[in-house]
Amino acid sequence: MAKLPKVYLYTDGCSLGNPGPGGIGIILRYKDKEKEISRAHPHTTNNRMELEAVITGLEALKTTCEVEVFTDSQYVAKALNEGWLEKWQKNNWKNSAKKPVKNQDLWQRLLPLLEKHQITFHWIKGHNQHPENERCDFLAKQAAEKIKRRKRTRFFFSFTLPKTFTSFIDQVAF
Repeated sequence: MAKLPKVYLYTDGCSLGNPGPGGIGIILRYKDKEKEISRAHPHTTNNRMELEAVITGLEALKTTCEVEVFTDSQYVAKALNEGWLEKWQKNNWKNSAKKPVKNQDLWQRLLPLLEKHQITFHWIKGHNQHPENERCDFLAKQAAEKIKRRKRTRFFFSFTLPKTFTSFIDQVAF
């Protein structure tokens, strides 16, 4: 079996108010190449943006990869590392309190990505001098602030870096 490309995915999500305008920040790293992604949503929650950041990062991969995901979201990390997601599915998308699972649409969007890639999730403490986490936090907040100023109501907005930063996209991993 061929060895899969190994990608490091750093993510963060934010909401200015909860709910409120939100953003995601992502760093994808493959060998010595990096890609940054940020997006915003006009009205969302912090947990939705944390989960959206992971999904968007995984969706950016063009081929099956071994992925190390780093998130400061205990919601995301515990759902995947402590078996919450499997329990929710077995319980017809009900949580331990027998209430509907929040963000079911996003969790269901994540499921095929979990099947496609070999993924390990790591929880890292946010706002703790972790360089990639700090950068993702900046990207997410910047995107949320831009959409807050625009006062749009229904669409995602993407912000991309100059081509010099993203020229490696056509390589195997992204």
